[in-house]
Amino acid sequence: MGSLPPFGWSEAATRWQFAPVVTAFTVLFAAVYVWGVLRVRRRHPVRPWPVPRTAAFLGGLLVVVLATESGVGTYDDTLFWDHMIQHLMLIMIAPPLLVAGQPVTLLMHASRNPLHTWVKRVVRSRPVTWLTWPALGVVAYAATIVGTHLTSFMNLVMTNDTVHNLEHALYLVVGYLYFLPLIGREPLHWKVSYPLRLFLLFIVMPVDAFTGVVLNSYGTDPFPPTAPRSWGPSQLDDVHLGGAVMWIGGAAIMFVLIMVTFFAWSRETRPSGGMGWLESARRVNLAERVSEGAAQVSAQAVGRPRETRGIDDDEHLDAYNAYLARLNGPRDPDATGG
Repeated sequence: MGSLPPFGWSEAATRWQFAPVVTAFTVLFAAVYVWGVLRVRRRHPVRPWPVPRTAAFLGGLLVVVLATESGVGTYDDTLFWDHMIQHLMLIMIAPPLLVAGQPVTLLMHASRNPLHTWVKRVVRSRPVTWLTWPALGVVAYAATIVGTHLTSFMNLVMTNDTVHNLEHALYLVVGYLYFLPLIGREPLHWKVSYPLRLFLLFIVMPVDAFTGVVLNSYGTDPFPPTAPRSWGPSQLDDVHLGGAVMWIGGAAIMFVLIMVTFFAWSRETRPSGGMGWLESARRVNLAERVSEGAAQVSAQAVGRPRETRGIDDDEHLDAYNAYLARLNGPRDPDATGG
């Protein structure tokens, strides 16, 4: 590769490089996914496959293409900070989108036996159960971030195209396995509670920050230049910029994922109660306030037949009315100044 011109938005958008393996896999996955969507639509016209899931999965594939074949991929051997943007796209942006597309669930809905049964067995098999263990995903994510950036492995990546391409695959696989049990809805063995999901998402943020801080602390360039350039930041400043991308960019992306998970938790519908936890908390609080009013009218219920008292009986309504009366009653004259 010859010397590239200075990096800019136009160069990022127009300087594409063809990666046949990436193109082949993304086209194959997109075609199979769209086939599944159309098959589900034919089999269940009343309940077709949700459009947002399709958009998420295809968007994840698009992110992979942009990270490897657009200007981001073209300059990844020239600018270290661009190299780090590529890493974030492959491990923190593309995998969550692919997970949100629920490709396994789509395959189960679109397939018939024996493929349907085989997919169910694979998903619940011991190897898949072990690979999707949330604790393993956290360890793999942390080890991948630290091991590929703060060791001599980075020098090998910057000088060997084959290892560099394998690193891209590693990021996608590790990112997918990490996010799958935390933000996904596939029929896995693990059922992770929302508080634990938020904790496991939050716990890896220091890993990105630590990696970024270490990269910013280097006093000499730790990585040899692989493509000559006479423009842009110095080699050391380039490494420092890459550390900032990992630190700030990684934290920002993870914060967005945490907020999305928190929002999903707040809107979760439980089969037993049909309400999210926010609505449950509101009703519990209301029940406590109503119970205070119930004490004032409980004497009126003495002698009333037991079978006539329920959640909609006069006692319950009197208690609720007493609660409303306290809310709307006259205020303390001393408090209002009257």
